[in-house]
Parts: sequence; structure tokens; C-alpha cells
Amino acid sequence: MNEAKPIKAESTRSIVPRLTWLDGLFWVTAIAIFVDLYLIFLWVPKEAIQGNVQRIFYFHLPAAWIAYLAFFLVFLFGIFHLKTRNPKWDHYAYSAAELGVVFTSVTIVTGIIWAKPIFGVWWVWDARLTTTALLWLVYVGYLMVGAYAVSGDKASRLRSAVGILGFAVVPINYLSVSLWDTVHIEPIVIGGDDTFLSADMRLTLYFSLATFTALFVFLLVVRIMLRESEAAVEELDQERETALS
Repeated sequence: MNEAKPIKAESTRSIVPRLTWLDGLFWVTAIAIFVDLYLIFLWVPKEAIQGNVQRIFYFHLPAAWIAYLAFFLVFLFGIFHLKTRNPKWDHYAYSAAELGVVFTSVTIVTGIIWAKPIFGVWWVWDARLTTTALLWLVYVGYLMVGAYAVSGDKASRLRSAVGILGFAVVPINYLSVSLWDTVHIEPIVIGGDDTFLSADMRLTLYFSLATFTALFVFLLVVRIMLRESEAAVEELDQERETALS
């Protein structure tokens, strides 16, 4: 039996600067959330036709856009990973994919709640809803890739490929309301003169987008740190097993 070798834990000095600005981002995001809730439920006027249920819009649309952002980062980080084989890009992509699935789930749930009183149905298999469900399934599949893989390196490469190819669903999902006849409304922010919002509604929407973005950045950084810590623990376990063998 070989003599056990001492194992040195990775220094945590590089984490300290991140924790400093992350603490500030936490408080900025927390304050923004409270302000956003005030704007949505107390400040912005009630929509003339749909009534109070239209307030779901200020959660639904930002969640959808953040999901798109998350999946774009998965696509980008996947390319970087396949090009450099640096595991940090896989950690970044995996963390972004997790959050993308969460925000897509929020999009689906808020859309269902909004649709029932407006259209009289919870769900229909039209182009927008079907491609949203497909988008959710693709990235749930991404998270499951590698669960039974032989090696971690092989799993990360497979994930990168799925993340890159799966991003093709995003533009299809976005353009679905323009390409096909759906029950979903046409784009109301970038949709022409007939799809404008009032100044109060537009301000509330933009503030919600900023708030959701800050929340996403905060959660992404935290999840990346956790993902890297998990990888470091796994590496230490492997080194210990090798040293004791």
C-alpha cells in the first residue's frame, strides 16, 4: 500500500472579493424587489380591459426574457467549454441552465394563471405554448445529461453539445407568435404602433426587467460558487482515494 499523501485544500482567497460585491448586490436586489412589488400592485394603473389579472404580465414577460438570457449564456459557455476544455465554463453553463429552467417554469405557470380568466382555458397546444414546453424539456434534458455517464469529462462535453444545439429552440419560440396563428398576444414592447404600453406600464415593466436581471445575476453567481465548491470536493475525494490506494 502506498503511503498516504497530504492533500492541500484550494485557497479561498479568490472568493472573498466576490462575496464583498455579492453582498451589495443582494441588498440592491432585495430593495428592488420590494419597490417592484409596490409598482406592480399599488402604483401602476389597472388595465382597462383585462383588469387586475393583467398585473401578472410584469412577472411573466421578465421571467421569459431572463430564461432567454440564461439559455444564451448556456450556449455561449458551451462554446467556450468545447473550445478550451476548461471545466469552469461547464460550471457556468450548468448553473445558467438550472436558472433558465426555473425562470421558464415561472413563465409557464404565470402564463397559465393569466390565460384562464382571459382566454377561458389553462393551456392550449399552440405554437408559443408548445415551443415553450419544448424549451423547458430540452434544458431539463441538458441537466440530466451525464447523470449516468462514464466520466465527468464526457458528461460535460455532451452537456455543451446539448446546450449549443438546444438554443435553436429559443428564436423559434420568440418568433412563434409572428410565424403562426396563436392565442398568445403579439409582442407589445417591440410590436409596432398598435402594441404600445402607457408610460406608467412601460416604466413598471422596465423596472421589473431590471429587478429580474439583478436577481438572476445574484443567483447565478451564488450557484456558480456552489457548483465550483461541489467540484472541488469531488476532486479532493478522488485525490484522497488515489492517495490511500
